[in-house]
Amino acid sequence: MPEFKQLSPDLMKERLALPEGGPVRLLIDTDTANEIDDQYALAWALLSPEKMTVEAITAEPFSFAHHQPELLKAERAIEEGGHHKEHLVGGFQGWINRLHAQGRRAADLSFVGPAEGMELSYAEILTIYDKLGMSSEGKVFRGAPRYMADAGDIVDSEAVDTIIDLAKSGTAPLYIAAMGCVTNIAAALLKAPEIIDRIVVIWTSAYPSHAPHCNRPSLNLVQDVHASRLIFDSGVPHIYLPGYQVGAQLKISRPEMEKFVKGQGAIGDYLHHLFTHNPLHDMFAITDRERRTWVIWDIINIAWLINPAWVPTFVTTSPILDQDLYWKKDDARHLMREAHDLQRDEIFLDLYNKLARAAK
Repeated sequence: MPEFKQLSPDLMKERLALPEGGPVRLLIDTDTANEIDDQYALAWALLSPEKMTVEAITAEPFSFAHHQPELLKAERAIEEGGHHKEHLVGGFQGWINRLHAQGRRAADLSFVGPAEGMELSYAEILTIYDKLGMSSEGKVFRGAPRYMADAGDIVDSEAVDTIIDLAKSGTAPLYIAAMGCVTNIAAALLKAPEIIDRIVVIWTSAYPSHAPHCNRPSLNLVQDVHASRLIFDSGVPHIYLPGYQVGAQLKISRPEMEKFVKGQGAIGDYLHHLFTHNPLHDMFAITDRERRTWVIWDIINIAWLINPAWVPTFVTTSPILDQDLYWKKDDARHLMREAHDLQRDEIFLDLYNKLARAAK
């Protein structure tokens, strides 16, 4: 990893300040097709021009294939009466039991690779623009087809050049809402380290930096650990929005979807369709779907930009992500801003209101 210049205390304070006034410049970096939450976030952002100007949306790679070796081991251990160390939230044993109840086995699951995940996300971004009746011309770009192989590996792509070009343009900083693994952002920083004082990364992943838990369950963090470490180690201005314990509060139920989202134009009907045809329900063998809620994780990024009071934060030092993916705190490290709570109802009310206005 290159030596990044250290921002002055005053500039870091300015970059980590709460967004106020007119719309900020925004690039959204997203693994849109990995489940259903990114689509809600993209729609909400594009329907909030008073708070953000979406200058580009870049597709991230994604894959759940890292689960398969552990899932197979867990299945063997369960069948042999042994024990398998759990890292997945909800547990591998419950997943295996649900699969077996449906007459399926771990080996029956198939997972897309990172390159296919990125292409699926690229296509899904275009779908969201189409459902909103907005033009995507010159706004959507393909990202990394793979993850970083080491700490200095620049995974080049259209997304990387877009991030660099937009960061260097204009007078205001470029906010980057990261809604998946951060390979594209890490590559941009490695390729053009000078942009470190021109961007603000808003990223949702993992546990709070004070939590004692292993961060392996976080898809956004674990897919590309080299990229994840770079975000915490480089000194880039970073708004860290933990998924577990914070973003996890953003649950929505089917009755709410039926009443407040379905029927709100083409985009509302599409978001409702995603909720009722969630691909992760099949992958995780989830049953009794009509009575279950689902976490719309990634709208937390947009909520903080619309009204930072909805996602309360504090300034702290950036943690170290150790080799076993646990946090280590060091008070001598550079600063970041971290969320510790959110106002779930206010967030969804604004989303519902904007969907309703767009449908008129």
